[in-house]
Amino acid sequence: MIDFWFNLHPVIQGLLKGLAVIIVIFPIAGACSMGERKISAWIQGRWGPSRAIPVWFAWVPVFGPILQKLGAFHLLADGLKFLFKEDPLPGHVNKLYFMAAPALALIPAFTTVTVVPFGAYLNEAGALVPLVLANVDVGLLAVFAVASLGVYSVILAGWASNSKYPFLGGVRASAQLISYELSMTLSVLPVFLWINQPGADGTLSLTRVVEFQSQPGLWGGTWFVFLMPLSAFIFLIALFAETNRLPFDMPESEADLVGGFHTEYGAFKWSLFFVAEYSHMLIGSGVFALLFLGGWNPLPWMPLARVAEWLGFAHQPVIFALVSIVVFVGKVLFFIFVFMWVRWTVPRFRYDQVMRIGWRQLLPLAILNLLAYALAIAWLQPKL
Repeated sequence: MIDFWFNLHPVIQGLLKGLAVIIVIFPIAGACSMGERKISAWIQGRWGPSRAIPVWFAWVPVFGPILQKLGAFHLLADGLKFLFKEDPLPGHVNKLYFMAAPALALIPAFTTVTVVPFGAYLNEAGALVPLVLANVDVGLLAVFAVASLGVYSVILAGWASNSKYPFLGGVRASAQLISYELSMTLSVLPVFLWINQPGADGTLSLTRVVEFQSQPGLWGGTWFVFLMPLSAFIFLIALFAETNRLPFDMPESEADLVGGFHTEYGAFKWSLFFVAEYSHMLIGSGVFALLFLGGWNPLPWMPLARVAEWLGFAHQPVIFALVSIVVFVGKVLFFIFVFMWVRWTVPRFRYDQVMRIGWRQLLPLAILNLLAYALAIAWLQPKL
């Protein structure tokens, strides 16, 4: 099977990879939407989505009522609703750009998926091979560069709507991206200063970060969330702002902008913006897990390769790969829950507070953190 894949033409491989991303991300985004409604209901003490059920499934004993209460059929109901719901085009909008904005929102979201490793396996030589669609040496740089383009769709949607509230949402999105992109970038620099030791090949590979957290010894097996907790904290705060999630959802902010940049949108075009938002949440959570939580390693100082040797599946690449995917996805889902938990717990900041946090608190903290770790790494590395 593996030989058949590598014998395919590169263009066919690329098309299949792109199709796989779409097939995987769209259902996951729908599941995240339904999960957010269930989590908000749990926090607020109500049932949440629990009504939809196909007629032919209502007669199934036990499983039918259970799946109905869990809201599983709302995935199908929501997808069909957005697909077939009337989608009028307002007469006052710039039609070309108005229709292009939702599609442009998906491009960065789907592209960044390709450079994020989501598992690994051991080959015959015992080397770790990452499971990633595009194994590039500048993985994190590619994520930052492409993900930041997503704000252009928000700006375009706000401008093309020819309405003051969407336009203000687009302006807020651009200001917020610049404010927190700097802090996010500075927060990860200590990680790469640490793994790029003098004399070694320089890299921005996310796989290399996980490999570094898989080494034996006290320092080698320590997750970076313990070595660099302030970097992890700054990255997480900036991640909330970059994904426009509460309490940083200034581009939407329905309390003062009606619906923000997507006020004039509805039906399927509206849903595409939120597929992109959940995709960015998934990618951001995955990058956080790779940088600070050991990636697919189950516990600190306990890499998956060692666990596989203990349990006897180190030389079974399929099982090793499946276990690594399960561990990694588990960490990602935990952070998706944190995103939703914070949304329904912390009140929204005002716009001036968001700007003050980004420029006057988070950015100076990120600069001091970088300088402190640069000096500490320069002093520690020769001794290790």
